[in-house]
Amino acid sequence: MRITSTLLLLALLCAVPASALDRKPRKKRKTPAIEQPAPAKTTPEPETCPEPNVADTPAPAAPRIDDMTLGLSAAQVDSLVAAWNERQRHDSFDDFFRCYILDDSTLLDATNFDATPDSVYRQRLFELVSPIQLPYNDIVKGYIRRYTDPRYGTIARILGMSKHYFPMIEDELLKENLPVELRVLPIIESALTPAATSRAGAAGLWQFIPSTGKYYGLEVNSLVDERRDPVRSTQAACRYLKDLYAIYRDWTLTIAAYNCGPGNVNKAIARSGGKTFWEIYDFLPRETRGYVPAFIGATYAYAYHPLHGIEPAETPIPLSVDTIRVDRLMHFGQIASTIDVPIETLRQLNPQYKLDIIPAAKKSYPLLLPQRNIAQYIVHEPDILAKDSMYLKEYIDPANIDKKRKEQPAASYYLVKNGDTLGAIARRFHVTTAQLMSWNGIKDPRKLRAGQRIRVSRQ
Repeated sequence: MRITSTLLLLALLCAVPASALDRKPRKKRKTPAIEQPAPAKTTPEPETCPEPNVADTPAPAAPRIDDMTLGLSAAQVDSLVAAWNERQRHDSFDDFFRCYILDDSTLLDATNFDATPDSVYRQRLFELVSPIQLPYNDIVKGYIRRYTDPRYGTIARILGMSKHYFPMIEDELLKENLPVELRVLPIIESALTPAATSRAGAAGLWQFIPSTGKYYGLEVNSLVDERRDPVRSTQAACRYLKDLYAIYRDWTLTIAAYNCGPGNVNKAIARSGGKTFWEIYDFLPRETRGYVPAFIGATYAYAYHPLHGIEPAETPIPLSVDTIRVDRLMHFGQIASTIDVPIETLRQLNPQYKLDIIPAAKKSYPLLLPQRNIAQYIVHEPDILAKDSMYLKEYIDPANIDKKRKEQPAASYYLVKNGDTLGAIARRFHVTTAQLMSWNGIKDPRKLRAGQRIRVSRQ
């Protein structure tokens, strides 16, 4: 009985845990993932883009701007180019003296410029290494002092003008393989004044007489005088200097011959038996004796003007210019009345046109304009050309041209007063000291006297 009860109890115990074990694993085991049936293959519908959020959308990229124009108009670009050219002219002028000249620590007192010892002058000329001999002596010393005398202001005005003319002159000299120091010849000839004329009929920066100018291809007539054209006359001067150097093979003799002609130099060589400028000095014409010393003095003054306390004057004409070709008869008034260029500026930039007329009837002629106004001229060219009947009606007939020339005002004169200087008189009448000296045959500007009557206009 006891055995039977025990067996029954064991059977019950075995049954209860078995059912419990069956339930517990179902509570503890994770439910296995149910596999989704694979979707049937169908044609995919096109995706639709969600509506953009305006706040999150970046702004569209700006269109690319050409680096050369920066989106500016042609006139604005011309203005920028002009500003760049002007700054380049000023910087290159200053850099030349700062980098290549200003090694001398001796700064002269402008009130006592005569105190410079000869050894300083001699050393400075020696340091201007050049294929042209630059000796120093008492004659040269006199011209150095004349050009560096701060009381007259001549070199200050010339230095201001050199910023406009010297880059062009140097370019032409280098093209012809000529010494760049020859750039100072127009200082001696005309004080860098294209409209300068002499009693002998020479004209322009390089003071060509009509026959020599025509021989070297310069047009000279009633309306055009290319001796006064800075570019054309410089090109002619370079050819003339090359021809003279081919004869003498000596630059001081070449420079002397440029002044008085090869015939006079040959006579001086024959009479003296010498072969250099200083050996034939006493046999040369009086003016030519001072010409080479003046060249040396001007070369010195240009190079060493900062050491004498001389500052360049402001350049009165634009430094940045460009050329337009004109192929129709045109008067400066047509241009000045249409675009922003004063007629006086046109005359300064184009001194070869004697009556303000560009006679482009059979061939084209150059017209120099400020760089800032080139695009303006091109845009308004039809308006400029349309004014020809207004400005040219009195010039179409050659008889009217002669009448106009005769109507030009007569020369003006001034009576010198106590305390007057030639430089002050020149500034008062808006001319140059060199012009006053040329018109009045003045050799020494310091020898004015009260009561002297001098001519102060070109006519």
